[in-house]
Amino acid sequence: MKSKTALVTAIGSVAGDIVIKNLRKLGYRVVGCDIYPREWLVDAYNVDAFYQAPYATDTEKYLEFIKTVCAGENVSCILPLIDVEVDVFNHNRGWFEANGVCLCISPVETLDICRDKKRFAEFVDMNCPFLTTIPTAFLRDLAGEPGWPFPVVCKPYNGRSSLGLHYIHDKEQWKGFTASADRDVYIVQPYIKGARIVADTVCQGKGGEAAVVLRRELISTVNGCGTSVYLYREPELEDCCRRLASALGITGCVNFEFLLDDDGRYHLIECNPRFSGGCEFTCIGGYDCVANHMRCFSGEPIDKPGYGPNRFIARKYEEYITMTEE
Repeated sequence: MKSKTALVTAIGSVAGDIVIKNLRKLGYRVVGCDIYPREWLVDAYNVDAFYQAPYATDTEKYLEFIKTVCAGENVSCILPLIDVEVDVFNHNRGWFEANGVCLCISPVETLDICRDKKRFAEFVDMNCPFLTTIPTAFLRDLAGEPGWPFPVVCKPYNGRSSLGLHYIHDKEQWKGFTASADRDVYIVQPYIKGARIVADTVCQGKGGEAAVVLRRELISTVNGCGTSVYLYREPELEDCCRRLASALGITGCVNFEFLLDDDGRYHLIECNPRFSGGCEFTCIGGYDCVANHMRCFSGEPIDKPGYGPNRFIARKYEEYITMTEE
């Protein structure tokens, strides 16, 4: 019988702290891994065992490493915290299923839709027309011009954390960008000015119960990680997110991102099928994303959000000595 041991990957990412803390509250023994060495990461000292991992982009080496850790630590479940690792686990489930290791991620088809921004927009347009998506076209399908007034947004269809994101402001920039960009990878969208809204959403699968907590990002890093936020209620948008999560078959905690324009309209950007970098804000606000994420994989009912007053929440950075050399 497997122990109650969770492997959390990429613990140096922003969500690592709250995931580790709340798993411990649930009684889990927590094993962590990251591409960086132990002394570079504060949270490497907050887990029961730590391993330095190879890059997930080297799929074969990464999977062999994960399997070795699972066997050696008697791991019962895995919580990947970044997209590239979600992708690896999504398409390499066989060994884990055969060895009783629960991958705490959504089903294959759900993740394939969410990790393809063009396909995701098409799914929403067809199945959830009550939401407004951002028009999206592959660069390969555009005949010379972007199709919308400048500026336009160009990004990889399967991108993450603003990597490869370009804002193109005029024809000269467009000409330079299209001369070298991979036309089969990049998508193009009109630029929409607005506040970034994140909906932390926990769902129990297709047709299942879902819970949503909204926040407005007030200050963010260049990679889109909020450092100062406003938690608030918008019942109509919350209901739309619940319906979308159910239609997609989301299992566990994900986050939907929107732009709120000056006219008060919400434009759906994407679904990140993992904990958001700001999920600790939601936990502080009163809804435990981590505990309810785990309930989605144990068959237990999830909590309904106990909405309190709207809140401003800010995070700070804090320094620790992780190792002293004599």
